[in-house]
Parts: sequence; C-alpha cells; structure tokens
Amino acid sequence: MAIGKRIRFFRNRKGMTQKQLGEILGFLGKTSDVRMAQYESEARTPKQDLVKEMAHILDVSPRAITVPEIDSYIGLMHTLFALEDMYGLKIGEIDGEVCLRLDKSTGSTYSTMFDMFHAWQEQAARLERGEITKEEYDQWRYKYPECESKHTKPSIGKSLKS
Repeated sequence: MAIGKRIRFFRNRKGMTQKQLGEILGFLGKTSDVRMAQYESEARTPKQDLVKEMAHILDVSPRAITVPEIDSYIGLMHTLFALEDMYGLKIGEIDGEVCLRLDKSTGSTYSTMFDMFHAWQEQAARLERGEITKEEYDQWRYKYPECESKHTKPSIGKSLKS
C-alpha cells in the first residue's frame, strides 16, 4: 500500500482531519490541509523525519506508514518474491492449500523470523480466542516491534550480518 493511503488510513483511524494533523505537524493555516492532501494523494512525499513525527502523532510505528508497494496483486507478488530472495520465504503446499513458510536452512534469519512470526501468531490466536480486542490486536500490529521490545531479538540487519 502506498504511503499516502497509509497516512490517510491511520489519520482516519485516529479520527483526525487533514487540517488537524497538518496543524499538529506545524503547517500553518490553509497550508495544513493542503499539505496533508498532497501527501495523501502522493503529489508530495514526506521526508523520513516528518514520517517519524506523523507516526508519533498517529501512535504507530514509522514502519507501519512506509510499507512496500502492495496496491496491486502484481506489486504484492513482487514483494513476496523479494522476501523469498532476502529472507528465505518459501511457497509450498499443505493438504492442498498454498502456504508460505520459512526456510530452516537460512540459519539465524530463520530463527529471527520464526520468533517474529511466532509473536504475530500468538497475538492472532489471542484475538481469535477473545482474549484481546480487534483494536488491541491492531495496536500491537501497528506499533510492532515497539510492543515487543522486552522480547525482541536483534534487528534483522544485525542478524543477517552475523
């Protein structure tokens, strides 16, 4: 999903107008909603420091705003191909169903990604069992890995270098 759509999604999730978000970010008067409309329409792209500030205001991780391009099925497929190349994500079949799995032969990448996927699966199971609300589940996802900081393994970049 493109950055503009993510900004709009999280702004709406917070119940904010473009003008409100723009003013909190420091854009004055009429320029506040115009600037936010430009970001959401992708006529302009916010710099990384502004993305971080937006994320703080919207109470999400900056990474939740800057996800890869997945607005089309083709874009999603190429994102999956990149994950296969970079992290050993494999496609397979179990009981006639297509599935994605981690490749154990990738060593520390497998271990790190397994821990991350397992944390995600645990939260999804808690939601399914009714132990947490959809809002709590979404908050966990959109602030990840902040909410996992006590249990987080080294960053992927560090894990891949070792």
